[in-house]
Amino acid sequence: MKTQTTVVIETLPMVLKMQPNIIISDEQFFDFCQLNRNLRIERNQFGDLLIMSPTDSETGERNFNLIGELGVWTKQDGTGVGFGSSGGFTLPNGAVRSPDAAWIKRSKWEAIPAEQQNKFAPIAPDFVIELRSSSDNLNPLQEKMQEYIDNGVKLAWLIDRKQRKVFIYRPGQAVEELDNPQTLTGEDLLPGFILDLSQIW
Repeated sequence: MKTQTTVVIETLPMVLKMQPNIIISDEQFFDFCQLNRNLRIERNQFGDLLIMSPTDSETGERNFNLIGELGVWTKQDGTGVGFGSSGGFTLPNGAVRSPDAAWIKRSKWEAIPAEQQNKFAPIAPDFVIELRSSSDNLNPLQEKMQEYIDNGVKLAWLIDRKQRKVFIYRPGQAVEELDNPQTLTGEDLLPGFILDLSQIW
């Protein structure tokens, strides 16, 4: 009897080099993203554009479950605002990132003028989650998580479904690595939030 082997090739985002010859404004970048809504587009701190294809369907379903759990807690808690994977944020270093899930304290979010909330708001979320799909290369994701922390994020989870690991990032601390945890807690930042990983793995 023949056995079938599935080979998953890890992919990296396509990088469009822009600097130093082409500089696009925040407004132009926002418009570019609106014109290309079928792509996941980010901008790094150097102004280069990162083009990523939509995630696979299975990862999309897992991400939906993740956002759902965060959304229920956010509504019950009431102290913050939650965001899904299509929400972009302009970090202090100039990068524009779209984490798979994010949460911001309500007082910080409401301090941002409405016209900026309607673009890629100039704020680092307090909490972010990135979910690694089977084709994602791990190193760029780890670099992105560190960038979040360096730019003001207080807690960040990188959930690696491929290896069933979770990497937890906190300011001023070494990265904590957990093997196949069943739950994650929001610690003091998101008190009472418990993410059940049984529907994420």
